[in-house]
Amino acid sequence: MIQLQEKLKANAWLKSDWDTYVNTIDSPEHEQHQGYYYSGYMRIEDMPTGADHSRYHVLLTFAVNLFCTIGGIAINGFDNCTYRKTEIRECQPDLSYYTGERARLAPVGKSLVNLDEQAIPNLVIEISNTTLEDDLGAKRLLYEEMGISEYWVVDVQNSQVYAFEMFDRGSRRIDISLVLPNLSIATITEALNLSKEQDQSQIGKWLMSEFQT
Repeated sequence: MIQLQEKLKANAWLKSDWDTYVNTIDSPEHEQHQGYYYSGYMRIEDMPTGADHSRYHVLLTFAVNLFCTIGGIAINGFDNCTYRKTEIRECQPDLSYYTGERARLAPVGKSLVNLDEQAIPNLVIEISNTTLEDDLGAKRLLYEEMGISEYWVVDVQNSQVYAFEMFDRGSRRIDISLVLPNLSIATITEALNLSKEQDQSQIGKWLMSEFQT
């Protein structure tokens, strides 16, 4: 167990059976960690605490909700929610959304979302400060397998957003969101860059102007 704990500190994918993963992520010492399980491997990540990650997390949440509010798009969003397909896969993305017709399928009153019984979200967002390579790699494959419709990776260090449409266990880069119709990914990227010099109220006014045109 000590050797396993030392390996987990590296935030790396480790070969594991399902029971070992569940016992690990559900243990009290990992209450403040994010857990992922995919294709016989588990990854336990430190919960992000940096200022840049936190600022972008707040900004992305605000931008998505504002866009949907102005556009009259139904939405239910979740922060660090756990999605579990028993013995197959698990993830805990930074942000996840049920939008449009799927908004009514969003779970209520659950400690985790059991994907054997409940619907998956159609938009997942990972905010990457130190995990960019993994978020663009293994996690993207995981979300393809889950059947997520759209996946965004926010590169904190370079203030860039990578957006992917997902289909048939594959994905491709997109510049305009399909889940949030007509939302330009470049607008979100610009908002991230503006946040380096402007406060969130100023950015909110700018986003409102952009979304209303």
